[in-house]
Amino acid sequence: MGRWERTHEALAQAAWELFSERGYEATAMAHIAERAGVSEMTLFRHFPTKEALVVTDPFDPLLAEAVRERPAEEPAMRALAEGIRQAWARIGADDVRMLRARLELIARTPALRGAIERGSDDTVAALVAALVDRGTSEEQARVAATALIAGLSTALLQWARSEQTTLDAALGAALDVLGGQ
Repeated sequence: MGRWERTHEALAQAAWELFSERGYEATAMAHIAERAGVSEMTLFRHFPTKEALVVTDPFDPLLAEAVRERPAEEPAMRALAEGIRQAWARIGADDVRMLRARLELIARTPALRGAIERGSDDTVAALVAALVDRGTSEEQARVAATALIAGLSTALLQWARSEQTTLDAALGAALDVLGGQ
């Protein structure tokens, strides 16, 4: 792991520690930088906003690659749903716990209402690029990726609020609907 990655991870870890200790709204960017042992300028190079510490999605490359690998004749929505289903099967238990923590924080913090939607641009862009690489027009790819992310965001927030279901069950049900099954 290089210096950039170590710093990025240290900043994310410091943020989560402080969010747990003080709450999201009571944690200032200066506190995060201090906890991580870096300047505020360094923090802002990695995360331009406090919200970005919560909504930055480390799974985008994995999701896009799985969609890109789907059969060329598969319709866009099916390729998205099945590619994401395959990618999520490779996500480890620690990442699932962190995802739940992120989503629970978003669900219970008024300042973060709409955060998933605001933070989904990079995910949509990665999925659009994957679909375009498979031969889907950019316009159709954008519609499909945006629809899929909106549906998954709803399902993931419901999952985070509920102890009743597993991530696999919540995602599976949502991807079945979104993929037309």
